[in-house]
Amino acid sequence: MATETFQASRWTQGNHLFATIIEVTEAAVVRRKRSWFTVNEISIHLSKVASVRIDTGLLWSDILVESTGGSDPLTSHGHRKADARRIKELIEAAQTRGAR
Repeated sequence: MATETFQASRWTQGNHLFATIIEVTEAAVVRRKRSWFTVNEISIHLSKVASVRIDTGLLWSDILVESTGGSDPLTSHGHRKADARRIKELIEAAQTRGAR
């Protein structure tokens, strides 16, 4: 599986200058949020993902990825609806392959 990258819209709150990026790789889900001098990166291994929740609004979707380890969930807002659904599909497909 190739790495797929999804960028939040710059029209949403908190994403005007530096948009949040979610990457789904073969091994993990990674969220990168930049600011002026730092990069905040959170990753959850695909085998540790407990659930993926998508909250869809009129234009944008919020994504919440919870882990089984009890750590803070990976959250991101301002993604297109199709991107949010694709992120969920990729995670579920990777978990299905890993369960076999």
